[in-house]
Amino acid sequence: MVGRTRRFAVADTAQQIVGGFLLAGPFVVTEEVWVLAGSMEWYQALATVVIVFAIGYGALYKADDDRDPDRETEVAGVPLRFVSLVAVSYFSVLVLALAFDAPATFLAGEYGDGTAAQMFVTLKAVSVGAVFSVVGAATADSVF
Repeated sequence: MVGRTRRFAVADTAQQIVGGFLLAGPFVVTEEVWVLAGSMEWYQALATVVIVFAIGYGALYKADDDRDPDRETEVAGVPLRFVSLVAVSYFSVLVLALAFDAPATFLAGEYGDGTAAQMFVTLKAVSVGAVFSVVGAATADSVF
């Protein structure tokens, strides 16, 4: 489905998932991302969240003339496509991080196993990865 009448569908989420996972992988297994996340302050982590939202919205609605956020299905006033994009971006990074056991691999020596500090660093690393994953998810949604 193309053009103005294009509606958000399950196939769009599937495309976002493929793109999100493709770009998330390299950042999940890179030690530098985990070291960076360990040194980030809370406000820097918050800044990465804002960046993910800005990139996602810009890629979906500013870079693509065929989409109008006012004409899409909404959830609490937010376009469903955008909600899906952000969720896929974070979820894909988190799933890969846990599947590859990245927190235990990169953080165990400094933070111990399963500590609150380790979980907070993991969330920051996921947010860093989501900055890149959102690009893949938005690109896949726009291209296919």
